[in-house]
Amino acid sequence: MQSASTILRRLCLLILLAVNLIPVHADDADPKPSVDILPKVHGVIRPRWEMDTKGGESRFQLRDARVTLNGNLSPAIDYFFQTNFCDRGKVLFLDGWGRIAFTPALKLQAGQFRLPYGTDCFRAPLNYFFANRSFIGGTMNNVRGVGAKLSYDFNLPAGSTLLVEAGAFNPTVMSEQNIWVKTLAYAGKAVYNIGNVHLSAGAETLIPDSIRINSFTGSATWTRGGWTVEGEYITKHYIHDAYKTAHGYNFFANYAFPVKAGVFNEASVQARFDGMTAYSNGTRNKEGRLTTTNPARNRVTVGATLTYRYKAVHCDLRLDYEKYFYHHDAVVAVGAGDKICAEMVIRF
Repeated sequence: MQSASTILRRLCLLILLAVNLIPVHADDADPKPSVDILPKVHGVIRPRWEMDTKGGESRFQLRDARVTLNGNLSPAIDYFFQTNFCDRGKVLFLDGWGRIAFTPALKLQAGQFRLPYGTDCFRAPLNYFFANRSFIGGTMNNVRGVGAKLSYDFNLPAGSTLLVEAGAFNPTVMSEQNIWVKTLAYAGKAVYNIGNVHLSAGAETLIPDSIRINSFTGSATWTRGGWTVEGEYITKHYIHDAYKTAHGYNFFANYAFPVKAGVFNEASVQARFDGMTAYSNGTRNKEGRLTTTNPARNRVTVGATLTYRYKAVHCDLRLDYEKYFYHHDAVVAVGAGDKICAEMVIRF
């Protein structure tokens, strides 16, 4: 097995080789390119009300109160910070990374951020189509880590793009950064866009505890006019048959159209079918075994949204109904079954 120092040296050589081989375009050779170094501040606030339709229990939540700060320090260096000041009552530092562009196509990003893997999980709250994320985006593939990744944007014919990125990360949770480890987590994906079609495929290998989990995913998205239609699939394999292979799937359609209703200037309707088989998060119990942390389930979601757009400000009023389908022997906690969710999303 190659040592970490050998792998690092070879990675550096590959970067240097790529920088030397990739031609510099005339537009990139400007010795004094201009750049706006002023930071940009954005945010989203998402209060909501939910009701469990079976028992009648309800609650109010401030689901998100995120603030982001990003900007450029030079034509080749940019940065990003994101903190959620109220994730259901808790403060969470989500992202903090810096990035350098060796060339316009080849970039190195390091810090704390979401692993390059999956599609629905990369939607921020300001871009959600539904009040609650899919099982793939919220349960099976909601992973941020501390590490680094390389990305390369291939120069393809007009009308198509191909972005490939891959990285290595600490296998531990983000709050445990003082632990020395002998094994790492890895993730990578490729995104190909052609016309109105967006295709993505990725692979990921994690060690949440001591058992490695290898995952694969693929998705296809079609957009045209007010339509967005997407399907995504994920599978997780636990080594040494420590737990049965888990599967997740998400299919949805969204249609948006202009309206004139008071201050609102857009409306949209949504429908989704998603599900997952029995799933383990990879953490062993006291007996050293993996157990089911999320039971198998399917869900149908229907919703409608009214939107007010004014310059950089965007406000959604959303109403969703979720119908769940569990196995007959499943124990369903309050709030994990059929429910209604009404929320306001304000972003700037």
